[in-house]
Amino acid sequence: MAKEEIRQDTRVSIRTPRARVRGLGVAHHGASHWWQQRVTAVANVVLMLAFVVIVASMAGRGYVEATHLIAKPLVSIILILALLSVTIHMRIGMQVIIEDYVHGQGTKIAAVFANNAYAVLVAVACLYAVLRIGFGQPA
Repeated sequence: MAKEEIRQDTRVSIRTPRARVRGLGVAHHGASHWWQQRVTAVANVVLMLAFVVIVASMAGRGYVEATHLIAKPLVSIILILALLSVTIHMRIGMQVIIEDYVHGQGTKIAAVFANNAYAVLVAVACLYAVLRIGFGQPA
């Protein structure tokens, strides 16, 4: 039998009918990264608009007034949600690029690890700054 015929013949396939319907590939992740990327993109639109409004409202203010604005609970929550959404979106986007264009297995694993570590480092640093100001201890 030709390969095309084998692939079409469900009797020869090792995938169960349920697996074929669910559409999961060999990684068993399906389209979860695709959905996460889209959800964070939509969230980023809303959160970045709020971020721009927050930054614009700080224009002309001094350091003390700016930290008082960031210390407000609603502003802090918006900033935290924005930075989490942006870092998750960044991590997933870079991972897709790495998986598509880095061909060496060892290099790919190292690059994905470095990407994840960088995203966590950025998120933790930004969270620390916002929370420190939010709890009344300016940096």
